[in-house]
Amino acid sequence: MRALIARADANAKVIADWVAQTPWIEFLAQHASLRSNTSVCLKIVDRSVAQLSIEAQAAFVKDLAAVLEKEGVAYDIAGHRDAPPGLRVWCGSTVERADLEALTPWLDWAFAARKDALAKAA
Repeated sequence: MRALIARADANAKVIADWVAQTPWIEFLAQHASLRSNTSVCLKIVDRSVAQLSIEAQAAFVKDLAAVLEKEGVAYDIAGHRDAPPGLRVWCGSTVERADLEALTPWLDWAFAARKDALAKAA
């Protein structure tokens, strides 16, 4: 059991380290003590997205998740429908750390692609 918890903690740290150096995203829960180490919930704080209506933010996240799914990178990564718009990354012990490390550049790529499309649509 301890090994599984340690693995989930290490996986969540991959995302935490990425969040710490990525200006467009933050944890949904501001206080670390309230964050899950398995279902890691994130929110987009980039001004161009955060200033949109909740519906438009949700559409942005849905599009971002669809891009990742189309590429075969991530599935079901959009936050829960009843949660604020954002991403939800599974970091439980069933996930390989290397897969999460590979995911973060894809998240940056997908965000940049969707943000560019948003700017062109404006």
